[in-house]
Amino acid sequence: MSRVSFKEINRLAIPAIVAGIAEPLISLTDIAVIGNVDENPVEALAAAGIVGSFLSAIIWIVAQTKTAISAIVSRHLGANRLTAVKTLVPQALAFNFVFSLVIYFTTAFAAEAIFKLYNADGLILNYTASYYRIRALGYPLTLVTFAIFGVFRGMQNTVWAMKCSLTGAAINVVLDYLLVYGWGDVIPPFHLEGAGWASVIAQLVMLLMAFWFYFKKTPFGLKISTNINPRMRELLLMSANLFVRTAALNFAIYLANAYATDYGKNYIAAQSILMNIWLFFSFFIDGYASAGNAISGKLLGARDYTRLWNLSKDISKYAIIVALILMGVCALFYDRIGWIFNKDPEVLALFGTVFWIVLIMQPVNAIAFMFDGIFKGLGEAAYLRNVLLAATFLGFTPALLLGDAGGLKLHAIWIAFFIWMLIRSSALVIRFRQKYLQGKG
Repeated sequence: MSRVSFKEINRLAIPAIVAGIAEPLISLTDIAVIGNVDENPVEALAAAGIVGSFLSAIIWIVAQTKTAISAIVSRHLGANRLTAVKTLVPQALAFNFVFSLVIYFTTAFAAEAIFKLYNADGLILNYTASYYRIRALGYPLTLVTFAIFGVFRGMQNTVWAMKCSLTGAAINVVLDYLLVYGWGDVIPPFHLEGAGWASVIAQLVMLLMAFWFYFKKTPFGLKISTNINPRMRELLLMSANLFVRTAALNFAIYLANAYATDYGKNYIAAQSILMNIWLFFSFFIDGYASAGNAISGKLLGARDYTRLWNLSKDISKYAIIVALILMGVCALFYDRIGWIFNKDPEVLALFGTVFWIVLIMQPVNAIAFMFDGIFKGLGEAAYLRNVLLAATFLGFTPALLLGDAGGLKLHAIWIAFFIWMLIRSSALVIRFRQKYLQGKG
């Protein structure tokens, strides 16, 4: 058969979509709950948005071992050589855990200095620092969980990660309401810090569930061999390239939030809503990219280039359909979506004038994310790194600076993001066509 079936793609994609949206759903729940508190809702929303962006930046950078593990495991599964990576997996989990502790201790105690770089000051700075110190406790939990999810994906199973993520998201939603607003005389309201503790508890539950599936459903364990697996070098090299790539990606997000904060509290509040919706859409569409990541690695291991080429066409088509559905739903409820997150009329007015840009870029995002996933599965981390560096420093940054000079403010930020995604998607499509057109390999 020359094609991967629709059923096989969706067997991986649909659970990956559900698992993928759980993380941004936690952030969306946080800002929806926090943005509607009685005490300083605009400042609290701004702080949650800034911290959420910084957390995403750190986690995306250091969690790239998840993608590297998935690519290596899936290739060895396709080549029927899974025993060759049996010692690699626990070594990779240990690496993620140690690395997460380093990240925690180097950032938690420098929170004020970090968020001053985002132009936060006064009450917003106080909120960001206290909220971040709580959320940062989740680094070891999240990074080990993500590494285990990479193993699951490499084993061609995204259902286990979905179950963990759904449970975590549900717990986070319930605890958000209880800990932020309080519950009668039983639980006092903890305001923004309550949302932080809700997230940490949810992440702990996800990790415990992930370990249960890991021990029960995979051939791997936690015994760490004193002999470094020979594939560890490949994993670290791929991860390093993806670190650089993701650092460039998050530089763009940092720059956007720094400029929005500098424009004023209403601008960063609106930007927080826009960015979290964009991330939610990204993770939603990324479910098909996860399927592409898992299947492409397996097809490469089996040297089945014809099916690989057909996979790229089919999976892109499905992702664009999902993007169009998201656009249609949001267009239908355009004036009501911002109201979910904040009631301030100035924040809502700013949100409404820019949200359409977020919507029209979704099909372009879909193509970029699909080929991101496929290229990761193929182990082409160096090319992905170069594309992100070019898109960020030759596309996004100049566009933002020009737009800011022209007084476009939030419009400048999102036009720059649109240009950024156009460069990413076109570069990946061109490269893939050159290398795998008609399954030539």
